[in-house]
Amino acid sequence: MLRRVFLLHLLLFLCFLVALSFSLVRAQVLLGSKMSVPENNYWVSPKGCFAFGFFNRLDQTNGYNVGIRFNSDSIPSHEQTVVWIAGADVSVSSDSYIHLTTAGDLVLYDSSKGVVVWSSNTSHLSVASASLLDNGNLVLLDRNQSIVWDSFGTPTDTLLPGQRLLVPQTLRAASRNHMSSYYTLSINTTGYLKLNWETSVTFWEIGSSSQTITGAVFTENGALQVLDDKSRPVLSRFAQDHNDSSVIYRFLRLDVDGNLRMYSWSEASKSWSPVWQAVKNQCDVFATCGLRGICVFNESATTLCKCPFQPKNDSNSECLAPNNRECTSGFFMLALRHTFLYGLYPPNDLVNRSSLEDCKKSCLEDPLCSSVTVMGDGTGECRFKQTRFITGYQHPAMPSISYVKACSDPTAAFPGEVPAPVSSTQHPQNSKSRGVCLSCLIAAVSGTLCAFVLVQIGIGLYIRRRKIIEKRGISAFKELNSRGLTALSYSEIKDISKNFKNQLGPGMFKGVMPDNRPVVIRNLKDSQLGIDTEEKHFRCAVSVISCIHHKNLVKLEAYCCEAEHRYLVYEYAKNGSVAKWLEDPKLSKRLTWKKRMEICIGVARAMTYLHTGCRVFVNHGDLKLQNVLLDEEMVTKLTDFGLGKFVGVTSSDVRAAENDVAMFGEMIISLISGRLGTDDTLRWSYEEWSSGCGWKVADTRIDGGVDSDELERALRIAFWCVQEDERFRPGMGEVVKVLEGTLAVDLPPSPFTQQRASGDDIC
Repeated sequence: MLRRVFLLHLLLFLCFLVALSFSLVRAQVLLGSKMSVPENNYWVSPKGCFAFGFFNRLDQTNGYNVGIRFNSDSIPSHEQTVVWIAGADVSVSSDSYIHLTTAGDLVLYDSSKGVVVWSSNTSHLSVASASLLDNGNLVLLDRNQSIVWDSFGTPTDTLLPGQRLLVPQTLRAASRNHMSSYYTLSINTTGYLKLNWETSVTFWEIGSSSQTITGAVFTENGALQVLDDKSRPVLSRFAQDHNDSSVIYRFLRLDVDGNLRMYSWSEASKSWSPVWQAVKNQCDVFATCGLRGICVFNESATTLCKCPFQPKNDSNSECLAPNNRECTSGFFMLALRHTFLYGLYPPNDLVNRSSLEDCKKSCLEDPLCSSVTVMGDGTGECRFKQTRFITGYQHPAMPSISYVKACSDPTAAFPGEVPAPVSSTQHPQNSKSRGVCLSCLIAAVSGTLCAFVLVQIGIGLYIRRRKIIEKRGISAFKELNSRGLTALSYSEIKDISKNFKNQLGPGMFKGVMPDNRPVVIRNLKDSQLGIDTEEKHFRCAVSVISCIHHKNLVKLEAYCCEAEHRYLVYEYAKNGSVAKWLEDPKLSKRLTWKKRMEICIGVARAMTYLHTGCRVFVNHGDLKLQNVLLDEEMVTKLTDFGLGKFVGVTSSDVRAAENDVAMFGEMIISLISGRLGTDDTLRWSYEEWSSGCGWKVADTRIDGGVDSDELERALRIAFWCVQEDERFRPGMGEVVKVLEGTLAVDLPPSPFTQQRASGDDIC
């Protein structure tokens, strides 16, 4: 009997050991572990609440992300929401894998490109294992089981219960497409939790400037709390089901539409229910319709985007204010009642005080004005927009009225705005009079004479216009108003460049299109590239470049491929290259620290789009400040991208991407230091920084001072970019997040094989 009891206890003990070992395997991930897309395996938290692995989002056709999602058996697979993504927006191909290396780095490897696209950069932190906790936090642990890195420290667009958002961390909404500007939730030491569009517009905020704020927390009982320096809540926002113990799962997310919402899992409906949102009326979210028109709050409490600026209301196309450059028949103001408009690029208005009629008149007389909004709230404010990128919102209770300037030409009229012409000879159908009507006869003769004169004038204008067109040789420009790329003949290139009179640089000339738009004409055969490709290959390359559209990239307007001539025609950036600004003592002082960081971030965003946002990988190949331009609004524009497509570059996409990253790192150092990059500048800047004197790298001509935190981040990521070992260089998506302050960056190793001994150097 005793023997049976002993054997039973032994069996139970063995079962306990097996169960314990199973839970440890499930909870802990050892160095060298891998997961791949084809294997479709996951790292699961001990209780199975969360899973870490690859997934394919509905808005992606052939790309995969790696991240953390809900994994509970009570939540159907289609509702297992993703709460964290490695690299935030990094997507990879179907044969990629995530690897916890023996060195202690968690890396995401894209096999199609042969490159590491994201890394935890923790090889120097003595990582011994990884674990996915039941609160949804992915952690890397050292030998003492201490957390040295966690996903809660690098949030993407979601907070889980118990997770904090600390200064200067941000949540960033997913982007609908590459033209969408980013929405962010940020918290700062001034005491406010804010929702921003890009960096220039704040449309919601809570907090108190009277206290020192260290962060915010999303609590387990459904509250968003702003915390002081002693982690005490100073302000709270509560969900509808706050303190409801029956709610098991919650999350807080900055949604793609720019609104911040709390969600709770409903067992009854088997779905996620929004239980709180920051902005009650979605139309109050800045740019909620983006480039799709005016936001209208309808009777069913949902928002619609309508486009009153175009004859066709196509919700799938951009809604831009009319292009009035070719209007010769005068203008009228399209009235939009109970509507407030604002500009997107740039998002600021010119404001003065005037009457409604004076406001309209001023816009009609200003060739740059596209629209105005008269506030109608007693302030007398008249807000001018000088961009076609305008949007806004409409509500019956809104006192403001807006006007959009449009051409009076009937062919350019808006629906319902210009009545159809009525013939002066029409008579009522029931008229019985057969006598001669003298007034009618006079009217008919007068009308005929007027019509004859108008026809003669029209014929004369047509002939005159025809002669001008023939004289200039611009017949092919009839396609300029279409969205397609214009093919020009060599004679037309000579005409718009005035026979290559105004040279801007080697093989580059300034020109003017027939609609008076300035452009840059690049002769590819006379440039340093010496491009001389066959017609088929050249047109193929042009088709790739013409599909690239990003606000930080110059637009390709036209091309010439005729006989031995090869030309590209780009939009013109009025303020020239950043290199020119740095070389000029007066202009360099206007490049403030803020502007220099905006330039860095603009170029980084453009490069991220070229590397990962296009249908095909596009490298730059010659990234330098000479190729970074500033337009009339001082917006950063990158040029000369993708020229390798014309010369048939055969190097791999991986090597091309790594070279671009290295050149970008050198460009950061040049922009910060004001020295147009050389190896000596790079070595000098690293030695100053590694000696604790990073502030000495900053250009002394910068007015207004330098942000020390931003300087440190910029220098660190620059030195990571120029690492000699290409495997250590980050992806451009990571670079953007570091420069924006949404991703921490570790201390970089020396980018040089041989480094001068630091000795006892002091600042």
